[in-house]
Amino acid sequence: MRYSKVEGNTSLVRDEQTKAIINRNIGDYEKYMNLKKSKEIETSRITKIESEMVEIKNDLGEIKDLLRSFLNESR
Repeated sequence: MRYSKVEGNTSLVRDEQTKAIINRNIGDYEKYMNLKKSKEIETSRITKIESEMVEIKNDLGEIKDLLRSFLNESR
């Protein structure tokens, strides 16, 4: 592959065949991957919390229905 330097940035090169710009700075890549992993973990955590909230809401609905049933039977 043949690369040419990108003017104004020492970390970037252009692939002459595909015209893609490539960041050759390993530190930037590692930061990006760590940020991506953190976001995936956070998204997973939020999804789990939302799921648990739906379960709690459904459980409370069932408890309310049972209490109403109990009150109606005791009258």
